[in-house]
Amino acid sequence: MTYSVAVSGASGYAGGEILRILAAHPDIEIRTVTAHSNAGQPLIQHQPHLRSLAHLTLQDTTPEILAGHDIVFLALPHGQSGQYTDALGDTPLVIDAGADHRLESVADWDAFYGGDFHEPWVYGVPELPVAGAKQRERLIGASRIAAPGCNASTVSLSLAPGVAAGVVDPSDIVTVLAVGPSGAGKSLKPNLLASEILGTANPYAVGGTHRHIPEIRQALAAARAGGAGWTAETAPDEGIRISFTPVLVPMARGILATSTAPIVPGVSDAEIRAAWEAAYGDETFVQLLPAGQFPRTADVLGANTALIGLAIDRAANRVVVVTAVDNLVKGTAGAAVQSMNIALGLAEGTALTVNGVAP
Repeated sequence: MTYSVAVSGASGYAGGEILRILAAHPDIEIRTVTAHSNAGQPLIQHQPHLRSLAHLTLQDTTPEILAGHDIVFLALPHGQSGQYTDALGDTPLVIDAGADHRLESVADWDAFYGGDFHEPWVYGVPELPVAGAKQRERLIGASRIAAPGCNASTVSLSLAPGVAAGVVDPSDIVTVLAVGPSGAGKSLKPNLLASEILGTANPYAVGGTHRHIPEIRQALAAARAGGAGWTAETAPDEGIRISFTPVLVPMARGILATSTAPIVPGVSDAEIRAAWEAAYGDETFVQLLPAGQFPRTADVLGANTALIGLAIDRAANRVVVVTAVDNLVKGTAGAAVQSMNIALGLAEGTALTVNGVAP
């Protein structure tokens, strides 16, 4: 069976990456691409690397144009997807790459985003440990999927195995991320000009203000549910505290997240590593590196992989997890397509690769 697809926000980075992956998918026909200010222009004018899609023209983003497809991908700025998802009730599968359907808490949405709150959809991180299982089980047959925030899924995948196994204490998580500017989208912003970012590293959203914090807490709460130290009487994210500091660095793509958390008293080094090995030992797209090895962002460029290095710092009594992803692939578009494959019953890795591009 061939599925017809519409991709909104097709002139942007996330939309372009979704299209790049889908162009190689044997079960997908990319029928419609839409945009806002760029509507009416050839797709190739804004995505010149997508040569096989040169025949497509960007149309207006309206519910009427998006309707009538088997699958709709929404790659729109945060707060803009909801107006369309409400009108796509007859579409068999809708995947939102924005934040509109990620959060379960109205209070968190109001505090970090604002505007209209929309119902949470199934979270599109298949490998994430959830209540003794994996998130992919919830994706099977799903009709509405919320693709993750790139920083959020990177940190969540980094620490969820330790939280689920009860070997780390989630009340004192510290994470610092080196991130590329493509994660901020394609809109012109003075702070993202080459002259502003080349040759420097710039922290932003410092002091607990980054919008991905509640998404991480939500994911780690789901990982903890049913695991060690959890009771049904405990609020889902109670006791999960995160100090989150992203730093913009001069690379177009990539996230390198260094996350640490205290070791639970009495837990051995072997038990710590076993938690991550049990979580990801059979996974294709999330891989734990051998002891003493740590990833680089260059190792995942263009790939749908999250590479994880694990260290145990007994002097500080903390676990240190270093994770590298391509923010546009595993961080967003790759996760969306991987989740689509699962929802449709297709081979999970169809059109996705573990191989990066080097040098």
